[in-house]
Amino acid sequence: MADDRKQALDAALKKIEKNFGKGSVMKLGEKIDTQVLTIPSGSLALDVALGVGGYPKGRIIEVYGPESSGKTTVSLHAVAEVQKQGGIAAFIDAEHALDPKYAAALGVNIDELLLSQPDTGEQALEIADALVSSGAIDIVVVDSVAALVPRAEIEGEMGDSHVGLQARLMSQALRKLSGSINKTKTIALFINQIREKVGVMFGNPEVTPGGRALKFYATVRLEVRRAEQIKNGTDVVGNRTKIKVVKNKVAPPFKVAEVDIMYGEGISQVGELLDMGSEKDIVNKSGAWYSYEGERIGQGRENAKKYFMENPELRVEIEQKVRAAYGIGEEVVEEEKTEPVKNEKKAVEKKVSEAESIAVDKIAKENENQTEIVLDLPEIDPEK
Repeated sequence: MADDRKQALDAALKKIEKNFGKGSVMKLGEKIDTQVLTIPSGSLALDVALGVGGYPKGRIIEVYGPESSGKTTVSLHAVAEVQKQGGIAAFIDAEHALDPKYAAALGVNIDELLLSQPDTGEQALEIADALVSSGAIDIVVVDSVAALVPRAEIEGEMGDSHVGLQARLMSQALRKLSGSINKTKTIALFINQIREKVGVMFGNPEVTPGGRALKFYATVRLEVRRAEQIKNGTDVVGNRTKIKVVKNKVAPPFKVAEVDIMYGEGISQVGELLDMGSEKDIVNKSGAWYSYEGERIGQGRENAKKYFMENPELRVEIEQKVRAAYGIGEEVVEEEKTEPVKNEKKAVEKKVSEAESIAVDKIAKENENQTEIVLDLPEIDPEK
């Protein structure tokens, strides 16, 4: 009886693979890649809070919070990290508010960034679907869900009621996108705003627009909020920001990362390095003074940060120890401005080499019965 059931199952599996392709159904233990692949977030503290060292590939991420809390900054840092690894990034600017100079200051290569400023929500999501389905994009950012206006609302008049249109649009789009996002290992990062429900007396009145679909489909949801101002004398130079992992399907949720977002510079990596080093007793804090291996590095947090920026070798040394303490195994780059170019070049050369290898194998198979194989491949310039 058991043999009959096994034969019936094998026959069913063969039929499924014949109709839908190999790998359509498999035992979980037979799956080759069970490790969660990630890309760094651009923030050490956030990488630790996410639990897997960064944003998981092939998943949907939602970043939401109040106005001017740092949502776009967090997203642009992710774009910059993808580009540093030689990947291709796309930014769908539904709000029509992207600042290229600020993006460049955060490390984004704006010359290579794919940018779209769609007229309607349908157009934005169709563009996102086309980019993801191509398999050539590593990350696509949609800024923001609240700005994805349905075509019916655009073509209608002010004051017209359009109940549930945006929620229906998002639900349909995410049903369509989720499969191709996972298949192509693309990160889809949706920025969202918050609204308040009327008449709520108890509990949190805040809600994100676009319906509930994004909450369900998102693997990671990040809540970004300003905590306090950072001042240099009387001048406000940045914000202390809390990033809470509200939902996480790949690691334990509800962890909080605190970062300094400096105006015109983005997330201060020396600031979080100082905080994380102090937490692991790599950097010692006594009163207002910070010290490292018995040597004082600054009185007060801002002076210690300044000392790190003036001494990159010491910063790299401490960063290596912090990464080891938190189990984030990534090489520390001293020359931040030149290394991304080298990484992109290496990645492009690798892709070109793989393309040449595939072409050679294909031609060899076609001519396997011949005694001589003649290859006439065009030269590929890795710089292009």
